[in-house]
Amino acid sequence: MEQEEVYMDIFEALSSRYSYRKEFSNGKIPDENIRRIVAAGLKAPSGCNCQSTSFVIVTEDSLREKIAEILPSKVTRTAPVILVILTEEIVTPTGQTFELEDYGAAVENILLAVTALGYATVWLDGMLKLDGKAERIHRLLSVPQEKTVRAILPIGVPKETGVPREKKSWEERVVYNKFE
Repeated sequence: MEQEEVYMDIFEALSSRYSYRKEFSNGKIPDENIRRIVAAGLKAPSGCNCQSTSFVIVTEDSLREKIAEILPSKVTRTAPVILVILTEEIVTPTGQTFELEDYGAAVENILLAVTALGYATVWLDGMLKLDGKAERIHRLLSVPQEKTVRAILPIGVPKETGVPREKKSWEERVVYNKFE
């Protein structure tokens, strides 16, 4: 089943993005769209332009199945694409590193691109911190030693459309100028 082309305005993507945790349909993602999604991550800002984030696009069935064994869930078992987010510690001339900020910006760009193209995903990183799971994926994918597995994004055609979760009100989260 081919996914029809869907494009949306950035503000529509921001409003309609949600974390998808259910089974994906059998729909495939054309390579052109995979490349567009990853390109969105590559275009993200990075501290001192270090560009410390890189990606592994996992489409091979046996590798996806092994990742699903390490991180068992409906989305990892059924995603036609699993995007693995890597960072590398690069020290800037000022002695700072921006790998966490860089990967966060890249992932957000990817989440919006996935939404804009009509696909779904969920940002999985907390699960990776348990029981050596990130290290197991690192070995499985032969990731170079200097890179760290930070997150995975299972991407696919949703079987059912999700709904964004309710956010706290503007008043609870925003202050002009200073707190009273």
